[in-house]
Amino acid sequence: MLTFRSVAAFLFIHTIVSTGLSETHRFEPKVFYNTFSGAHPPALRIKPGDSVNTYTIDAGGKDAAGAQRGRGPNPETGPFYIEGAEPGDTLVVRLLRLETNRSTGYSGSLLAPYSVDPGFLRTEALREAKQLTWQIDKQKGVATLEPGDYKGPRLELPLRPMLGCIGTAPANNAAIPTSYPDNFGGNMDYNGMGAGVTVMLPVFEPGALLFLGDGHARQGDGRSDGRRDRDVARRRLFSGPHQEEAHQLAAPGKFRLHHGAGQFPRDQRSDAARDNGTDAVVDGRLRIR
Repeated sequence: MLTFRSVAAFLFIHTIVSTGLSETHRFEPKVFYNTFSGAHPPALRIKPGDSVNTYTIDAGGKDAAGAQRGRGPNPETGPFYIEGAEPGDTLVVRLLRLETNRSTGYSGSLLAPYSVDPGFLRTEALREAKQLTWQIDKQKGVATLEPGDYKGPRLELPLRPMLGCIGTAPANNAAIPTSYPDNFGGNMDYNGMGAGVTVMLPVFEPGALLFLGDGHARQGDGRSDGRRDRDVARRRLFSGPHQEEAHQLAAPGKFRLHHGAGQFPRDQRSDAARDNGTDAVVDGRLRIR
């Protein structure tokens, strides 16, 4: 599976349930967090129905200009405090627009140890990690990889920007690393988490405290390398972890995917596979970050 990562993402989010006095906020993040936690102070307070224009930095902490703004993995923008949200509520967020904001992305070469048979890893899989650089043409909507460091022809794939991470503050005053998913959302790495999607997230702390990050230019239908193609994304967002897009539905922790598996905590993977059957099988496609 190929995942392209790029430095940053532009995001436009929208919280559902309008009061009739909704506002659009342009938020310039200054601090990025590596845990999902209610201990982090709100970066911006908004009302239900408001929209937010903001951006993320990449999974390694670099912004669209290549400047180091945070540390990896998956530094998060936010948290956004939603007025009136209380524990027990469901936050509904609509991802209105998601775009790449730099001209390159990267992907990794090694397979994750839980994605294939151990015998293959011992005898056939690559042993040395390589990072491949993809050229992103936003106008044409494609990412390309030229022959050079890998054996094969020139590759050109359509862009499909998505968020690897979106979640609320977890329960019990927990601080969960941004490399993990759970019932609050988190690092789900689901390739359907793109523009036009509505996400429903549980609220455990007053104000919900919404985090987002880990923009991908594209991700395949699984995570066979444990990574993906990264890009800095711009996002317009807000809502709350079920995801709806037409007939597709995803929920954090255990969520059904039509084309592959998301990333689960190790203690949830067996349950997810049983619940989702073959839908929980990684198909080995590529991700670009």
